[in-house]
Amino acid sequence: MDPNRDADAALLISECQAGILDPESALTPGVARQATERGIVERIARLAEAFRAAGRPVVHCHIAHRADMAGMRRNSLPGALAIKHGRMVAGTPDVLPPPALVPHAVDHVSARAVGLTAFYGTDLDATLRLRGVGTVVLTGVSTDVAIPGFALEAVNRGYWVQIPEDCVAGTSAATHAFMMANLLPALARITDSSRVLAALGVPVG
Repeated sequence: MDPNRDADAALLISECQAGILDPESALTPGVARQATERGIVERIARLAEAFRAAGRPVVHCHIAHRADMAGMRRNSLPGALAIKHGRMVAGTPDVLPPPALVPHAVDHVSARAVGLTAFYGTDLDATLRLRGVGTVVLTGVSTDVAIPGFALEAVNRGYWVQIPEDCVAGTSAATHAFMMANLLPALARITDSSRVLAALGVPVG
């Protein structure tokens, strides 16, 4: 990775929504538990404030299926669960972000109705290119599916990828540790929120 490309970075927040993160109602209870235990929402919120202050883009990548689930298929576990239970539908409480991560007026929201990753069928790539983004800092969930898929698609499109390890979570501590140690380093520079903040010129103490 090129450590000198931080000046053109954007913060991308993956699937931080009630239907994924709310321990009481999550479609993915393991992810909700891990996100809570790891405290990722608070760290991501701090990064978002720092990116805004630096004039850099903050992009919320949300799931928002159609009410009729048109275009969704049961060919993956997340897709099958969403269809079976009618979850993550646009306009329902499932798709709302936690209070700390409500998009600001200057932020971008990229919502997808189908597929498993943030670039699929969305305006995300065009949004990033039009903002002059060369490096994406990936945060959110999950390190099982969305984050590795996100990273791979970003690399294929020519972006440099950074993943602050303390701002992502998976279905379990074991799967998260495995992905962070074995798969994701091949696609991204693994870092942490303190280093990202320092690169933005934010005092860390």
